[in-house]
Amino acid sequence: MASRIEKLGVWSAAVATCSLLAAVPALAQGVKIGILNDQSGVYADYGGKTSIEAAKMAVEDFGGEVLGQKIEVVSADHQNKPDLAVSIARKWYDTDGVDMITELTTSSVALAVQEVTKEKKKIDIVVGAASSAVTGANCSPYGFHWAFDTHALAVGTGGAMVKAGGDSWFFLTVDYAFGHALEKDTSEIVTTSGGKVLGTVRTPLNTSDYSSFLLQAQSSKAKVVGLANAGADTINSIKQAAEFGIVAGGQKLAALLLTASEVHGLGLKAAQGTVLTESFYWDLNDKTRAFGERFYKRTGRMPSMIQAGTYSATLSYLKAVKAAGTKDSDAVVKKLKELPVDDAFTSKGKVLANGRMVSDLYLFEVKKPEESKRPWDYYKLLATVPGDTAYPSAKDSGCPLTK
Repeated sequence: MASRIEKLGVWSAAVATCSLLAAVPALAQGVKIGILNDQSGVYADYGGKTSIEAAKMAVEDFGGEVLGQKIEVVSADHQNKPDLAVSIARKWYDTDGVDMITELTTSSVALAVQEVTKEKKKIDIVVGAASSAVTGANCSPYGFHWAFDTHALAVGTGGAMVKAGGDSWFFLTVDYAFGHALEKDTSEIVTTSGGKVLGTVRTPLNTSDYSSFLLQAQSSKAKVVGLANAGADTINSIKQAAEFGIVAGGQKLAALLLTASEVHGLGLKAAQGTVLTESFYWDLNDKTRAFGERFYKRTGRMPSMIQAGTYSATLSYLKAVKAAGTKDSDAVVKKLKELPVDDAFTSKGKVLANGRMVSDLYLFEVKKPEESKRPWDYYKLLATVPGDTAYPSAKDSGCPLTK
């Protein structure tokens, strides 16, 4: 009979063999990118399932593999619930082999998931969430922010409207981290530009009735009604503002986060004259038009800065992995901050030490129906806002990592 020591030796060898076998799938699984966003709720059109297609386009354009490993895109709907998003992120990192999570619509979700990625020493690239805290007070060594943020939107729309005479504001603010940050950043730009804030009202996420809020905005006599919301909330508030005669009565609507997706949902009749800022428009130049047409063939709609930003974030990550020669997060972070961003989204992007990707933004006015020459021809370009003007420097961002 084998001795107890011999049995223990056999058992240990078996355990070691099982461990090696278990490791094989992890090595063979390649590079996994997770698209975590709202696919069924208030922000479903804002980013949603078409952001997944944008990420897949980036993978295809990169060649489908990196470091000899296949690239895979996985996705999940976080339903705008931070606790659900955190649960998904942990499972993706701990058991599913996901290397990077991106899109991350909804600021409360993005900030919560970024804490997980910091703990796991993984990489996240926020695109769909707006709070400037992502690369400000809540910055992470492994966190990045692409496309836009509340500070850039405030500079683009808030600053421009004050200069144009819109020097008194009333805010309709969705009541969670994103809305609060957008109102705060825009209020600061308005007041430092010589304007004043006459009042604000907080609105529930995904509410269908804006009547009482719009009446308060109307009675304030503010020259500008600032909509610190997004997605279906922006659509509903603009539609109901038209019903209340807000614009017809002489007040201006400033949609502080409005994309081509929501303008499409509204239609030009309701959205005409609205001023907004985006960091991408499909009809800006030959490169954006080519990307837009490809995207349209896959999805039946033109991309907004969210989908184009997800494409850029995914492609930039893959370029960084290739340049680093490894998936190791610290090495990839270093390359993400070194490499220029040159793709369909922007030709002159750069990543700051706090993880903020800086590129130009554009101030647009939504066209009147008779000004539109073809489907998705929605914007008139009013001004270009240089990236270095739109975003603070890393040392001025409030990120403790850059002190």
